[in-house]
Amino acid sequence: MAEVKTEKRLRFFINGVVQGVGFRPFVFRLAKEAGFRGFIRNTSLGVCIEVQSGSAEKLGLFRRELFEKAPPLAKITSCEVTEIAVEEESDFFIVPSDDTGAIQTMVSPDFGICGDCRMELLDVSNRRYAYSFINCTNCGPRYTIIERVPYDRPYTSMKQFTMCPDCEAEYRDPMNRRFHAQPNACPDCGPVLDMLDQNGKTVDCIDPLEFALDMLRKGSIVAVKGIGGFHLAVNAFDAAAVCRLRKRKRREEKPFALMVKDIETAERFCRINDEERRALLSPQAPVVLLKQKEAFFSDDVAPGNDRLGIMLPYSPLHVVMMERGPSVLVMTSANCSDEPIVIENSEAVERLGGIADGYLVHNRAIYLRCDDSVVVHMSGKIRPIRRSRGYAPSPILLSADGPPVFAAGAEIKNTVCLLKGKSAIVSQHIGDLKNYEAYSHFLKVSEHLQSIFQVSPELLVCDMHPSYLSTRWVWEQNDLPYLQVQHHHAHLASCLAENRCDDPVIGLILDGAGYGTDGTSWGGEVLIGDAAEVFRFASFEPVPLPGGDAAVFHPWKVAVGYLSCCFDTFPELAFLKGKDTSGVIQLLEKGINSPLTTSCGRLFDAVAAITGLRMDISYEGQAAIELMHAAGTVEGEPYSCEMVSTGPDRWMLSVSSLIHGIVNDVRSGRSVSSISRNFHASLVVLLLTVIEKATAFSGIRKVALSGGVFQNILLFDALVSKLEKKGYTVLAHTQVPCNDGGISLGQAVIGREYLKGKYKGIM
Repeated sequence: MAEVKTEKRLRFFINGVVQGVGFRPFVFRLAKEAGFRGFIRNTSLGVCIEVQSGSAEKLGLFRRELFEKAPPLAKITSCEVTEIAVEEESDFFIVPSDDTGAIQTMVSPDFGICGDCRMELLDVSNRRYAYSFINCTNCGPRYTIIERVPYDRPYTSMKQFTMCPDCEAEYRDPMNRRFHAQPNACPDCGPVLDMLDQNGKTVDCIDPLEFALDMLRKGSIVAVKGIGGFHLAVNAFDAAAVCRLRKRKRREEKPFALMVKDIETAERFCRINDEERRALLSPQAPVVLLKQKEAFFSDDVAPGNDRLGIMLPYSPLHVVMMERGPSVLVMTSANCSDEPIVIENSEAVERLGGIADGYLVHNRAIYLRCDDSVVVHMSGKIRPIRRSRGYAPSPILLSADGPPVFAAGAEIKNTVCLLKGKSAIVSQHIGDLKNYEAYSHFLKVSEHLQSIFQVSPELLVCDMHPSYLSTRWVWEQNDLPYLQVQHHHAHLASCLAENRCDDPVIGLILDGAGYGTDGTSWGGEVLIGDAAEVFRFASFEPVPLPGGDAAVFHPWKVAVGYLSCCFDTFPELAFLKGKDTSGVIQLLEKGINSPLTTSCGRLFDAVAAITGLRMDISYEGQAAIELMHAAGTVEGEPYSCEMVSTGPDRWMLSVSSLIHGIVNDVRSGRSVSSISRNFHASLVVLLLTVIEKATAFSGIRKVALSGGVFQNILLFDALVSKLEKKGYTVLAHTQVPCNDGGISLGQAVIGREYLKGKYKGIM
């Protein structure tokens, strides 16, 4: 039977990441091929499409293909369809953007160079051959160059560059992949490279890039301006240059990231599985932590680490650099110590003076800093360690709608989060707020997120710690109510939110420290509940931390606290030889500046020190990382561990017998590797035991894992495997980090529960 030809007009309002990703030309082609009449327009409420046809079948197919054939960078989070009155139209059009009203669309992250642009970049006959700023709707900068939405050129840092006739023609052609690509440019009309010497003076040279590459070949350190900020680059095969960079940057031992020419080069140095390969080649182009095959580079690249942080060239400038220069470059964030990444040319010269020998710069402004993202493969999935370029501010879809909330995050590895409808917009990595520049970055990002999406939050949320600058900032916002939430409850809520889980779970939260409701430092917690309320079912044994937070960078002092707590008579061990322990022991005896902590992270520090592996650290988590590498596996002989009842349905995970066992093995001469394997095996057994006890109490067989300790691949993989074998459903992080970079998401969803009148906190 022939289809009845009744004229019909549908209006679509589509939300998500649908601006700046080639969505309009995609829809234009679909509509033209179907013979539709109507239009598509970017609006502040989303992308508006009106299509009119006499074929109901074609209209139905169009609706399906919007989702099934959308451009790879598009992410549709909602689609509202209504039937409206038919109109007299002769064709389908792309009409100018409407920038009135409240912003509903999402801003695209910055994406790595696509295959088409890469081919043109390396094609000597192409007008953009070797042009360092080539891009199209499928790749290039977005978030770091946008000041406001709609995502149109006048609202980006490209507004100073007037397109030449050829670029303008591409920009206006709906059938061209550069249709409305806002950073579109070419050598005749776009940004250009420049070379500055170490004093910031322009170098008189024909080819700034070739000049910079020649410096790298000779062992110099070059600051290179990229998409989200500067890198400090050296030839990775030049051991002296790498050592010089480490000394100048005052980065004593923390591993450097490497940029390699291509996937084949990466495979020369590292073992790469399918998931890791996909991550390396993805538009997000993160740094992927990969197992080394053997020691190809000097120890200064990744000291004490069996993994290399590898990324592929993701900007056109990087591609040309890697094609013409060394096949492997150290590419580390351009900063000194823990400062934020540098983004401005003058700022680079000022802040990197004494580090860089020269500066490869360009004149396209970076509006927002955005570090490289870092991911690792654990338990069958790619999981973020640092969520930034390529991922932020792509929304995390929540299970339910609700009022707008803004969360200020934690102190270290800070991010902020804005809830808007069913979307959670988590910012890029901001850093350690104890650093003034990082705090300034925090202020800018906080303002930018709220203004760019035109959201006025009904509530601000922060951590309970009174000394966190993010907490103090929230206190200073006198025009809005605020809520302080417990650190580990936020960790749990973060894991539940990204897994779209509203059920109560058993939350195993292990990290370095978080301010507890009793005023002590928590960090090894078993919580039962959800985003609205949790019950603190168990925790690690509280142990004094001599010197407080200052002890974190001195594991031997942490170990003294554990030994004083676990032994009646303080044991003499080799790791303390040459250490002046009198002052530390005096603090403990007098109870001065020795706060109690249940931290699992400090337990790792103590074990690393007692075994003689690591006395002091130069970056967060170093002792735990080296202890994990020393183990290699969790197949060990567990030490004795105990669970002690501390009240009705409350338990303490005692570490005393564990520490006794480790001390005995140290005295007997057992190797660090063997002790570490036994220690990891002990933790797995202890954690499984407490989870099973929590199940017996609650009946719950769903477990959420969060906290920075779960960056430990051995512990995480073993625990997930054993829990699943016992029939548990395990929830873990794949969208935000398990460390404090995910805290803001948890804070925000707890805040929404508060506004709904459901919040009760920790019981």
